[in-house]
Amino acid sequence: MKVLVAVKRVVDYNVKVRPKADGTGVETANVKMSMNPFDEIAVEEAVRLQEAGKASEVVVVSLGVSACQDTLRTALAMGADRAILVETDAELQPLAVAKLLKAVVDKEQPGLVILGKQAIDDDCNQTGQMLAALLGCGQGTFASKVEPGDGLVTVTREVDGGAETVELKLPAVITSDLRLNEPRYVKLPNIMKAKKKPLEVLKPEAFGVDVTPRLKTLKVAEPPKRAGGVKVASVAELVDKLKNVAQVL
Repeated sequence: MKVLVAVKRVVDYNVKVRPKADGTGVETANVKMSMNPFDEIAVEEAVRLQEAGKASEVVVVSLGVSACQDTLRTALAMGADRAILVETDAELQPLAVAKLLKAVVDKEQPGLVILGKQAIDDDCNQTGQMLAALLGCGQGTFASKVEPGDGLVTVTREVDGGAETVELKLPAVITSDLRLNEPRYVKLPNIMKAKKKPLEVLKPEAFGVDVTPRLKTLKVAEPPKRAGGVKVASVAELVDKLKNVAQVL
């Protein structure tokens, strides 16, 4: 079974995110970028499936600018066999990403597609669900455990009330949650080996997919700073503050 994993290049989770001065987006110039943490978990799960003899090949795919090759090389160093970059400078929104991933899936014909449940930059949590809908296959979102079987995969997924177990026919789409696994530390020899692994660069035009944004960002700004608390001398003053200042009564 071939496993396809989608990874995204995002602002590193240790970096304090700041909006651009003109309010058009988030500042990324001279900012450390890395693989989306949920996608890193997805890569780790695919590699573990291969090590357990449940997967024959692990292919990683990323969509975006040329610098995404660094993210793909990280995935290759973790144990993936080869990589595909669909290179574009356009702003990619979830539906466009799902359409491009569907085109890659049609080309590669994997038995299982694994994505992070969401990206930490936009927090949309949409791509996996949209991809499953476009492919017309089963989906196991927020996965905390994945157990492949004969033509099936059993997924334990996190829900509001605890955990839910679903059984999906292959091919299927799975989105990884935090408790699925803990990604391995990438060692230097594996980083060097990753440089020799194949990385194919394609263009959206090759798939006939229109990636023009459908949504327009009007403004990006920091949330207002929270005002400090005040002490009141009596219940009457508290009620007055809640009614006339906070306006919650």
